[in-house]
Amino acid sequence: MSFHSTDVLIVGAGPVGLFAVFECGMLQMKCHVVDALDMLGGQCSALYPEKPIFDIPAHPQIAAMDLIANLTEQAAPFHPVYHLDQQVTGFTRLESGRFRIETSIGTVIEAAAIVIAAGVGAFGPNRPPLSGIEDYERESVFYFVKRRQDFAGKRVVIAGGGDSAVDWARSRAETASRIMGGPRR
Repeated sequence: MSFHSTDVLIVGAGPVGLFAVFECGMLQMKCHVVDALDMLGGQCSALYPEKPIFDIPAHPQIAAMDLIANLTEQAAPFHPVYHLDQQVTGFTRLESGRFRIETSIGTVIEAAAIVIAAGVGAFGPNRPPLSGIEDYERESVFYFVKRRQDFAGKRVVIAGGGDSAVDWARSRAETASRIMGGPRR
């Protein structure tokens, strides 16, 4: 078991968590960050590092991995302590008013404040209810894209909706031989 004491504990090392480190640092508060993933960046790093993002202030377009690199660099001068590949499993309010947080690997952190920046939290693929789809997941069904180049010159079907599907369709139009989408609703 390791014990730490800090001003602020941030749960989640995605874009919001990394920016929270910067903001706290500007106020001279020390931060520890806990994340279930073994890397910084949350979904941006784990699911779509090359995906273009269009809704970041002052960036008409930025790749997810570049956003995370910039946020990590911006937070670095404040020397955050990262506790990766572990989850918060419980917390207690102490008589002093501080919080005592425990993680899945036995790390204990006491902090004056907690910032929850966990996004969707620990996640897995959202499989469509199709019998036998697992048989195709290694070769032709993908739930996220780590390298856009892996799909260059291929026919791509984007299933799903929302901003992310539109962003990927725009991005893939540059290199895919054909892009198809689902019906309009």
